[in-house]
Amino acid sequence: MVHLSAIPQDDSVDDQLVKAVKKVHLQLSNDEDNFTTSVYGSRFAAADLPRHEMPECEMPKEVAYRMIKDELSMDNNPMLNLASFVTTYMEEEAEKLMAESFSKNFIDYEEYPQSADIQNRCVSMIARLFHAPIPENGESAGAIGTSCVGSSEAIMLAVLAMKKRWKNQRIAAGKSTDRPNIVMSAAVQVCWEKAARYFEIEEKLVYCTEERYVIDPEETVNLVDENTIGICTILGTTYTGEYEDIKAVNDLLVKKGLDTPIHVDAASGGFVAPFVVPSLEWDFRLERVISINVSGHKYGLVYPGVGWVVWRGAEYLPKELVFNINYLGADQASFTLNFSKGASQVIGQYYQLIRLGKHGYRAIMSNLTRTADYLSDSLEALGFVIMSKKSGEGLPLVAFRLAPTESGEERNYDEFALAHQLRVRGWVVPAYTMAPNTKNLKMLRVVVREDFTRNRCDGLITDIKSCQALLNDMDRESIKKQQEFIHKYHTASGKASHNHPKYRKEKHSLQGKTGKTHAAC
Repeated sequence: MVHLSAIPQDDSVDDQLVKAVKKVHLQLSNDEDNFTTSVYGSRFAAADLPRHEMPECEMPKEVAYRMIKDELSMDNNPMLNLASFVTTYMEEEAEKLMAESFSKNFIDYEEYPQSADIQNRCVSMIARLFHAPIPENGESAGAIGTSCVGSSEAIMLAVLAMKKRWKNQRIAAGKSTDRPNIVMSAAVQVCWEKAARYFEIEEKLVYCTEERYVIDPEETVNLVDENTIGICTILGTTYTGEYEDIKAVNDLLVKKGLDTPIHVDAASGGFVAPFVVPSLEWDFRLERVISINVSGHKYGLVYPGVGWVVWRGAEYLPKELVFNINYLGADQASFTLNFSKGASQVIGQYYQLIRLGKHGYRAIMSNLTRTADYLSDSLEALGFVIMSKKSGEGLPLVAFRLAPTESGEERNYDEFALAHQLRVRGWVVPAYTMAPNTKNLKMLRVVVREDFTRNRCDGLITDIKSCQALLNDMDRESIKKQQEFIHKYHTASGKASHNHPKYRKEKHSLQGKTGKTHAAC
């Protein structure tokens, strides 16, 4: 996600410096060295790094590298970040291939035809994985798709296609095109809210309950009307990882004779379900499913950012949205929200697809499912309420919350306090307020990624147990003071200064309206 950043005033740039210290002038060496000593013996190590304005002079490459590397060492350890689905491990050979492609502008098909062909191979492999219709007997018609920066762009493209197709049908029938709407869960990732807002589409929300964290198929289909451009279904919700019953939605539409299209947001589940539960019908095997997105940089096992979107056929992607461009010597059909981009991530995706094959993906996803089940059983034994599914019925993650006390009295701490306490141990385990209509239900979530081994899982369980024991021994006021300190000085959000005051505490999103937390992906 890209952050909006406020430009600081000139008189506030040096606020963090202690002015009294700046007045002290010791008789120390101040030679204009040319970096003849070590990095830390140079003048650059005794000066602030430029923060707001480009410096007048250059610095040696070794110094620039070391200074920035040292600054980045203050980030959290990606392997201990259990909030994100995004890949944090790739093999050295994959990294080498990707690094060798940094300089390639992927959009230049004439100069880099092999990179373009590799994208086409990936689209074909992914479309077949999702049981897309395959042309027979020399037919040119069939499924189509493209790479994207991530699932957010893929979803934007899919929503645009659904809206345009709906609009064309309405115009052909001589009907109004004023009030397009889309049906989706209130637990959607924020990119769906963005798509609806940016493209002026009304959101028809299917709300969760305290017992149900996914859409109800009957309620979903009942929200459909003549202005519905499509239904969003999720293969692995952001909060609990549960797969929505896409087949039930499809069957109800067929039963009622409704031609409403279904888009499947398989950002996280698209590279999991085909290998763990291959019999689950959620993809193009269902006749109302017209488009699917998937994130290559999640369980596709590629570093960010790469995503994919596939349509059942060309008739579901209106021709007027596709631009034929003669750029740098080659005609090309383009349907993207951006233009120039590097080829590295697509190359990385191709490496993983042919390096691992179906057997390799199946082995990895099976191990992740086993680890998630082990963690779920362990947390349940510690007294937590498990909210996620097990044994491949959802994503390899564990969503859990504190159980009510035996006495019925309120605890001195909540899920957010436990998450803050775990940060002290280096773990990033997010706490969330669930989707609307769940009575502000709070939860924690651990995403099990490829590099989250059983040994590391045991370390997490031990730390959860010790952190909970510590909180149990503390009174409410002490916990409050400690959480305020951790939030202010230990978490990035507490120290954040880039957010412009104009955009704080917005009230137009589900988070702003209801207090729902926009979960990390």
